[in-house]
Amino acid sequence: MLENEILKTIEKYKMIQKGDKIVIGVSGGPDSITLLNLLNNFREKLNINIYVAHINHMIRKEADEETEYVRNFCNSINAQFFCKKINVEEEAKKLKIGTEEAGRNIRYEFFEEVLKKVGANKIATAHNSNDNAETVLMNIIRGSSISGLKGIEAVRDDRFIRPLIETSRDKIEEYCKIEKLKPRYDKTNKENIYTRNKIRNLLIPYIQKEFNPNIIEGINRLSNIATEEERFLNNIVENEYKRLTVKMYNGETAKDELEEIKVILDLKEFNKLDNVIKSRLILYTISKVYGKVTGIEKIHIDDIIKLCNNNIGNKYLTPKSGIKIYVKKGKIFFLGKPSIRRE
Repeated sequence: MLENEILKTIEKYKMIQKGDKIVIGVSGGPDSITLLNLLNNFREKLNINIYVAHINHMIRKEADEETEYVRNFCNSINAQFFCKKINVEEEAKKLKIGTEEAGRNIRYEFFEEVLKKVGANKIATAHNSNDNAETVLMNIIRGSSISGLKGIEAVRDDRFIRPLIETSRDKIEEYCKIEKLKPRYDKTNKENIYTRNKIRNLLIPYIQKEFNPNIIEGINRLSNIATEEERFLNNIVENEYKRLTVKMYNGETAKDELEEIKVILDLKEFNKLDNVIKSRLILYTISKVYGKVTGIEKIHIDDIIKLCNNNIGNKYLTPKSGIKIYVKKGKIFFLGKPSIRRE
């Protein structure tokens, strides 16, 4: 039964502990309604409280009906319902970003808002094994690093959990029929406008037909291997960061650098490392001073490694992130302004 499968996934990744308060992102589609129904069934067994967060994107005419469906479903199981109605397309135009990106940002901001409001400690989303395979393929097509092969993490930051991540879309659809859940279907998922839809509706069926009918399972195995290897490498990088860090301070402790966060690494020891670890250590350090590594590309990493190898004292500024990196007196200096980190 699907319930046993999901319980095994929850236990495997230690997703849920007794007393957890979980905000569930529910659109009304098969995946999220299945997740809501399962976690509701597990309430007593796992000793958890659940809350539902729903976004009405105002994109399709069916959106209001879907909102009412989720609201009524929550009422039927006595789950607290939170809803936000916002025109995602207008928000995307304002911010000059894609509709998909805008929708995702709005959803997660709302999930965080609800989490704080109810005093919850977990956010559950309904990503399944098909979603993970699609994400890995998208990352491969975009030229991702090995990190991109991890796909969607089962647990992220000890707070975001995906109980359905090892369950296929077919099993979810079957569960909805058996349980008579009558989920709502987003017709735009069939429109091959977005990259993910093209991968879901065109690329994967083609690979299944012409090359490997079990491609979803195969990609998820690859994802699991990449996740394990990534974890191993991250442990090495964290240890090297601790070993090589000469000094780390920010405006609270450094009078001469009130506007900057600074990390200083030992140049000689850095240059002894393998390039794979060097690259990861640079990204790890940038994340420490900036909060994220968006915009840092391979060409930037290669230039920083060259700068360190040549032991040149000229300043180097990464073009997209506002991070200043330079070499001086046997040390590597990473500087980043806190105002940039909060973007």
